[in-house]
Amino acid sequence: QLQLEESGGGLVQPGGSLRLSCAASGAPLDYYVIVWFRQAPGKEREVVSCINGADGGTRYADSVKGRFTISRDKDKSMLYLQMNNLKPEDTAVYYCNAVTFSGRGPYWGQGTQVTVSS
Repeated sequence: QLQLEESGGGLVQPGGSLRLSCAASGAPLDYYVIVWFRQAPGKEREVVSCINGADGGTRYADSVKGRFTISRDKDKSMLYLQMNNLKPEDTAVYYCNAVTFSGRGPYWGQGTQVTVSS
């Protein structure tokens, strides 16, 4: 069974950058679509970005296009979310999620807090 663990969150000023990491264990990334979600206080969980673990294809929410970059390192079983030009509205708990191409899952990490504030 796939296990996911996020890291890299923290407090950053507006305009700053953070890189979130998601360590995957238990299965190769090739079998999964991996999604970064976020949930802000009082709001519904939303998709930020996703990546095809096999071919590396990516998609982004309109709110983060041009600022965030999702990537993976299959050899290290790591997922990343590079976040640049952060805004206060990016403040949320960020979660790593994975589902197999056959629909098994989802598997969730525990989340990592990102706070953008001056």
